[in-house]
Amino acid sequence: MLGKGVVGGGGGTKAPKPSFVSYVRPEEIHTNEKEVTEKEVTLHLLPGEQLLCEASTVLKYVQEDSCQRGIYGKLVCTDFKIAFLGDDESALDNDETQFKNKVIGENDITLHCVDQIYGVFDEKKKPLFGQLKKYPEKLIIHCKDLRVFHFGLRYTKEEEVKRIVSGIIHHTQAPKLLKRLFLFSYAAATQNSTATDPKNHTVMFDTLKDWCWELERTKGNVKYKAVSVNEGYDVSERLPAYFVVPTPLPEEDVRCFQGRGIPIWCWSCHNGCAILKMSALPKEPDDGLLQNQKSFLDGIYKTIHRPPYETVKTEDLSSNFLSLQDIQTAYSKFKQLFLIDNSTEFWDTDIKWFSLLESSSWLDITRRCLKKAIEITECLEAQNMNVLLLEENASDLCCLLSSLVQVMMDPHCRTRAGFQSLVQKEWIMGGHSFLDRCNHLRQSDKEEVPVFQLFLDCVWQLVHQHPPAFDFTETYLTVLSDSLYIPIFSTFFFNSPHQKETNMGRESQETQSKPLNLLTVWDWSVQFEPKAQMLLKNPLYVEKPKLDKGQRKGTRFKHQRQLSLPLTQSKSSPKRGFFREETDHLIKNLLGKRISKLINSSDELQDNFREFYESWHSKPTDYHGLLLPHIEGPEIKVWAQRYLRWIPEAQILGGGRVATMSKLLEMKEEVEHLQEKIDERHHSQEALPAETPPLLRSSARLSSLFPFALLQRHSSKPVLPTSGWKALGDEDDLAKREDEFVDLGDV
Repeated sequence: MLGKGVVGGGGGTKAPKPSFVSYVRPEEIHTNEKEVTEKEVTLHLLPGEQLLCEASTVLKYVQEDSCQRGIYGKLVCTDFKIAFLGDDESALDNDETQFKNKVIGENDITLHCVDQIYGVFDEKKKPLFGQLKKYPEKLIIHCKDLRVFHFGLRYTKEEEVKRIVSGIIHHTQAPKLLKRLFLFSYAAATQNSTATDPKNHTVMFDTLKDWCWELERTKGNVKYKAVSVNEGYDVSERLPAYFVVPTPLPEEDVRCFQGRGIPIWCWSCHNGCAILKMSALPKEPDDGLLQNQKSFLDGIYKTIHRPPYETVKTEDLSSNFLSLQDIQTAYSKFKQLFLIDNSTEFWDTDIKWFSLLESSSWLDITRRCLKKAIEITECLEAQNMNVLLLEENASDLCCLLSSLVQVMMDPHCRTRAGFQSLVQKEWIMGGHSFLDRCNHLRQSDKEEVPVFQLFLDCVWQLVHQHPPAFDFTETYLTVLSDSLYIPIFSTFFFNSPHQKETNMGRESQETQSKPLNLLTVWDWSVQFEPKAQMLLKNPLYVEKPKLDKGQRKGTRFKHQRQLSLPLTQSKSSPKRGFFREETDHLIKNLLGKRISKLINSSDELQDNFREFYESWHSKPTDYHGLLLPHIEGPEIKVWAQRYLRWIPEAQILGGGRVATMSKLLEMKEEVEHLQEKIDERHHSQEALPAETPPLLRSSARLSSLFPFALLQRHSSKPVLPTSGWKALGDEDDLAKREDEFVDLGDV
């Protein structure tokens, strides 16, 4: 049995009581250790990766009730990952439907992906941290991508247990220095290798030309200009080297307060309105300095607010919207619903799952973000007003809302290249503190807030509700969220462009003159083969129809107008921007003295919002125009693929959206084939065979959590305990059954 790498039995209905632990002696384990070792998978190390510690005869448990089934192998820890090397025969055969990551294997956990570590002592689960006086008989690792690993150490040598457990705790939980991240070791080891195209048509916004291109694309170059005043990061280390400000704003004003209190352009609407963001000025105890700040902000206000043609609506996100603490608390509760240790725990929590989901408030926070984005869209689209987002550093909720609005209003941002360019512009160059928000250095849990994950959740709601409008799939969003914790890409491992550039060189004098070539996550060929990358592209995406050359010039402006929602005839666009006396309120906001409510009337805003929202949803959807989500209670859903993909009991075998997608693809192929026959008849051309999507063709193993569900190696038959479901059926009838469990595997 050990030779095959699997211990215990499985299948059937009620899980058998564990028995092998009592009857298999340690001597027998060590006798067969050689046989187990011969069948182990080879440890593959990336360039620059070093093995730190290892332990043999470790049992990787199957998460199925309390049944002690699993695979024997070796548990290793490197400076990049924790990896389990088990029996090679237990893997599935090479199949074209598998969705494999070339960097991270099924049993690999990057050190940055480790969330919590627990040990089991005498069947009691306790969190592990620091130096241990006693070592556990079982190790449980909860991951940030919501995987859960159980490793049995009962038959591992005591010295190896101490080494592997201490090593994993130290390298995943101890505070780190930025230069000690594996990112730099990998970059140094691959310095002379041939790099593939990292951009994939993604605009990186690391040159002045990129910003000018974006201004021209959005027709914002009439009112705004790209500046290079921060080219050497002399003005601000927080801002990128290049950014966009209103044309009347002198560059000297940007230098005046190190970029704080400056309205920075995010995006321009087709009607000339724009989203801007602004960070607050530091609080000054000296009255003279405070007066200087007020005078400076008064000049800024006059620059961006020039009624009746330039009116501004402010959104103070630091005091009138979500707090980072709200987001952190909600996600901490929410993720616990998916970090399931075994089947029994799954069914125990399933009975109260909706109440637990509601109490986490995560879906409510998602809804609030979408609602706020629609409110901003209404100001831009229906009221022809600029929107100024205010935040302490303008690098968290400003990034989230400005990005969401662009996804809703700009069809370019719904293509893969456009979406990646959006993330580069608003998040990477926008100075979102990925290093702190993902807690890559393990220096402060208080700074760890999943703001970017919240953004992806909001985008998923749009993708889920309007699939034909997006060039990418939910699988693309899922692997993008996973990439936050893979430290070979520089994209999500710095707090600012300045921090990245100053750390590109190595401390070693031999290579100091040659900057490191860091990978970007947008080169998907590093992680996936071409066939797997096809799952990132939406085959049902409705592409924008191309106009003839003769039509383009005369119809372009008219077509842009068609992208907007027509205004109702009963109301004209109100000019409800700032009144002159409200300038002081803006100044107080930017100086850190927050007001408790919106400057504009909340009742009027609600009326405008409701009319705008209902009017849009009453019309047919233009997938290349304005796109609004449904935000009513039932419409905001849990992102099942990302959050449930590692829980076999949550799968619908042969069903769910994947089954629907498969049928739609079959219909699409049939329509294309018929069209080819029509063309052949009209033009007497030989019909070409329809292209078959290779990853979604009639596979019996497809499930609702495809493609990640294919990675499950054990039976995923749901087993329903009757004790928790007495109210759902005839209790007397259920009590007569011989077994305590009802097998629903064939339902």
